[in-house]
Amino acid sequence: MSKMEIRLAGSGGQGVILATIILAEAAIIAGKNTAQSQSYGPEARGGMCKAEVIVSDEQIGFTKVTHPTFLLALTQASLNKYGAEAGEDCVILADSTLAVPETIKAKRVYSLPILDTAKTEVGKAFTANIVAVAAINGILKLVSNDDLEAAVLRQIPKGTEEINRKALHAGQKLAENI
Repeated sequence: MSKMEIRLAGSGGQGVILATIILAEAAIIAGKNTAQSQSYGPEARGGMCKAEVIVSDEQIGFTKVTHPTFLLALTQASLNKYGAEAGEDCVILADSTLAVPETIKAKRVYSLPILDTAKTEVGKAFTANIVAVAAINGILKLVSNDDLEAAVLRQIPKGTEEINRKALHAGQKLAENI
């Protein structure tokens, strides 16, 4: 890996911003360079939300994602919008509840039950972002699982460590199916 431009998109309240912060922190722990940014509509909770992170072994000259190499979509609206913008070399991970539009040019499109896994296997829907972070890391091999766990534990509220560890393991297991 020399440079990964990662875009996470969904609905406000799904934790995509925290997910990119965790990925950035894990990259820092692993000794990599990183830049993180986010944007969301005025609705914030419930409106479309996008967050991005760049992870690189080299210095990062421009800190905005211009050509995503990876896209996570948790809502149909985000898959439709950002999937259409993704190039052939972009890896797309969509929640399994989403219909992948035929117009998407990306050659590698994966569908995993991220939201369902958080709700049924982990037991808390709010852990979907942690499930997603672990699946993303499993697919991209950005950092070690230990570095990712350390970043998660630094960012989550005290008292939620065990449920978030469970979400991490569930996400890692999902990525093994790819």
